[in-house]
Amino acid sequence: MKSSGIRAHQVHNPAGKPNLKFSSSRTKFQILAKVQYYRFRNGPTSNAHFKEMAPSAPRTRAAAALRMKQIALDNQSRTIRRLRAQLAMERRGLATMKKELEDTQVALGASHKKFQARIQEDEYSMQAQHLIIEALVEEKDSLLQTIQGLQEANDAPAPFDDEWEEEPEEHPDEEEIEDIPLGEGEIDDEYEMFYLKHCSQFIHLFEL
Repeated sequence: MKSSGIRAHQVHNPAGKPNLKFSSSRTKFQILAKVQYYRFRNGPTSNAHFKEMAPSAPRTRAAAALRMKQIALDNQSRTIRRLRAQLAMERRGLATMKKELEDTQVALGASHKKFQARIQEDEYSMQAQHLIIEALVEEKDSLLQTIQGLQEANDAPAPFDDEWEEEPEEHPDEEEIEDIPLGEGEIDDEYEMFYLKHCSQFIHLFEL
């Protein structure tokens, strides 16, 4: 007799769809059967074995604490990596600033040397000009001494004497002025001022 291929759990399911309710109950039955088998095989120690297999509350708390510590360590590691990156950036910035400072110091040193060279050149030129001025002054003094010696030899007045006496100017017209007797007629003020002014200049000639 040929088999129709329909299993026991498919009696009420001709289309061949699995009966989930029957399969789940069968699975539970199989699990219970295995548990009973292990209990029968291992004897009274089987309950202790299952108790050891089940997680306890202290172990759960320890695992949670360990997990929290691991999370904290991960956060600290990320913070350390971030701080190291910032430190590396700051070091690069400091290195750049240090190089710029060194370049600036080199430039300032070169400028300082140039200014010192210019100052020395100016000092040398001023010293040379001072020496030239001293030489000219000495030459002038020697020329004055030579001129004074020549004038003394010729009995001539020194042309560079500060106390130079001006020669009196000659006024030939004043000699022709006649004395006007006092009391005879009226004398104009302008004529009187002109006469007194010029007579006072040459009064020492009449005293001689």
